[in-house]
Amino acid sequence: MPTIGINELKPGVIVAEAVVSRDGRVLLAAGGKVEARHVALFKGLGVSGVVAAGGAGGAHDEAAAGYVRDYFVFLNPDSPVVNELFSYAAQAVARRMESGWTLPSLAERRAENVEHLSDVLPMETADPDKIVDHEVQLASFPDVYFKLRQEMDSPTGSVQSLAEIITRDVSLTAKLLKLANSPIYSLPEPVESIARAIAVIGTNELSTLALGVSTINYFKGIPKELIDMAAFWRHSVSCAIFAHILAKALGEQNTERFFIAGLLHDVGRLILFKEMPYASSEALLHARENSLPIVEAERAMLGFTHTDLGRSLLARWDFPPQITVLVNQHHDPMSAPSPREAAIVHLADFFANVAGVAAGWLYVLPPLDEKAWELTGLPPSSARRVMSDFESQAEKTFSAFF
Repeated sequence: MPTIGINELKPGVIVAEAVVSRDGRVLLAAGGKVEARHVALFKGLGVSGVVAAGGAGGAHDEAAAGYVRDYFVFLNPDSPVVNELFSYAAQAVARRMESGWTLPSLAERRAENVEHLSDVLPMETADPDKIVDHEVQLASFPDVYFKLRQEMDSPTGSVQSLAEIITRDVSLTAKLLKLANSPIYSLPEPVESIARAIAVIGTNELSTLALGVSTINYFKGIPKELIDMAAFWRHSVSCAIFAHILAKALGEQNTERFFIAGLLHDVGRLILFKEMPYASSEALLHARENSLPIVEAERAMLGFTHTDLGRSLLARWDFPPQITVLVNQHHDPMSAPSPREAAIVHLADFFANVAGVAAGWLYVLPPLDEKAWELTGLPPSSARRVMSDFESQAEKTFSAFF
């Protein structure tokens, strides 16, 4: 990306990085368009130059920045980490446009008509516990999950018995082996059996992965009119990868629990889709048409959010509390018993949403709790490194699920 000296700077340039004064004030956020008044301001405050978006192939920079700006509407433009991620997203969108991608039209940003769908409970009487009650009474949870929990909690449980339980489920076995051989672990030699995976990754760690992955097959039959399930799971797996990257960067132990918390962070949304398709579609429409984050639209339209449903569901499944609390608090990390641990999943969800902007995600980014970022102790510039680490791991990790 070219740097333009202050004497050559002209109005109309889109900046790729925030323009900051000597005392640290953000004068123009990343993705912003330089106006005549900015040029005068920069000169007066001693700014030597700006980093311009694009370069020779920057024909789409302004359109990309404008498109991305709509997603960042709820975020603090003076936040250094927000500026780093805005710049990343704008450049990613511009690159896709240069390769032929067309920005989604307004029509494509609207949900399909769902008048034919009906909710299992009247909206006036529905609450998270009642919705989950109805779901667990009708649907059977994967048997392998309960067998794993029983074996993990048993004082006589063994590596061999855990491996036998897992290998009876062909789909689960394939996913776990692909994960074991993914860049998440970067093991020196291929892992070809569950027993070997347990040996090199760890009993508790692989069991945690198995618990989380085994839940995916439970969520079937969700109306395609509501959401693209491939995109939903791509976001969920992206969140899992980011959570694992951040947990490792912060020196956390048993990083698999962060991976699974990331994978299941929106599990309550799936229950809402299954049980209350019409009400959930109304919330999605409200989010799109009013440029609201989904969680805020849920609160406005339903009186509760997907985290309330997730909390009730994971309690019914007797999910490990060290994972449950991370899922439950991913939109409110500072209220968690361990704010830094919950902050990891909160940030992972945010990073995954940023990554999704260039992939065609259609919803405004949720609010970023800047105190959560502060808890990591990472400099704002490290946000780029996190995104880079994600890009190097994503496709091979996705292949374990899709």
